[in-house]
Amino acid sequence: MTTIDITHTAADGTLADGMIRGDGTYEILRANGFRWFRLLGMMGIQSSRDRQPNEHKITRAARALEEAGHTVTVEIDRTHRDPAQAEADRADRQADRVAALENKADRRAAEAEAAWNAEHRAAAALPPGGEPVKVGHHSEGRHRRAIDRAHNALGKAVAADRDADHAANRAESAARTTELRYSPVTVANRIQKLEAEQRADQRARDGHTRTLFTDARGMKHTEKTTAATGEYRERIIARMAERAANITYWQGIRTAQIADSKTGDYSPDTITAGDLVKIRHHGWTPVLRTNKKTVSVETPAPFGGRMIRHTVPYPEIQGHRPQSETADTAEAV
Repeated sequence: MTTIDITHTAADGTLADGMIRGDGTYEILRANGFRWFRLLGMMGIQSSRDRQPNEHKITRAARALEEAGHTVTVEIDRTHRDPAQAEADRADRQADRVAALENKADRRAAEAEAAWNAEHRAAAALPPGGEPVKVGHHSEGRHRRAIDRAHNALGKAVAADRDADHAANRAESAARTTELRYSPVTVANRIQKLEAEQRADQRARDGHTRTLFTDARGMKHTEKTTAATGEYRERIIARMAERAANITYWQGIRTAQIADSKTGDYSPDTITAGDLVKIRHHGWTPVLRTNKKTVSVETPAPFGGRMIRHTVPYPEIQGHRPQSETADTAEAV
């Protein structure tokens, strides 16, 4: 039987090493959430770098391997890296991926060009003027073979063109990944998501009581969750420490974006009903109401003249004009 070493670090993620071809460990690991990393030559959990370990997948895979008679060692390091370093490494990996995809796109384009040249040569070998096949003539076999070659060459050229377009689109999409990751809306939404997850983990760590419902007599029925203990508590603490560092990092990015006027710092404190806000697809629109996380507006329906009331999150607002400023402009006109 084989000895499989499962390790987790922030820099490398979760990896499984020691597999031997044909020993059955590949199939077991794959069935339990691992995948093959060709460049590393080992199995691992996808997107596990700079994240707390997925204890469930690791435990499940280790148990399945042991039940199959293999020896398993598990080493988990929950220490997180500095978010700036993690993001720099992510950007470097993405740049390498973009370069590889661009090279692949160039190869596919060259293959497509060669395929079309072959198609032109095959078409040129056909009898001129669309001459039909002379059944029974000594040229019939040669003519049919020329038609088959031209047909096959056309199919290969079309397929090569399709592969070239697909490779070019993948390279273009990959080139925008880091840019989109740092777009102001994405950054603001990421901070909100991280903060919500942090609050949930804090409740799990410290315990909490929530109201399920209030009956007709006005009596509140509650559910109490006790504070986490043991290894589960340690996992929560490690997760919260890593998330706190990420929140600080992304808040710094957002502060810089606001300072550079790449986005606005909009909230119920800065926007009131009657102000104008600029939103995507609809331009400047009056605010009907301000909420904790959104503003309520009315915009025309895609089809028909009626108006639709909906909400827009503050991070998605592209501009703001206070009601007083709008009124002053109207009076000046």
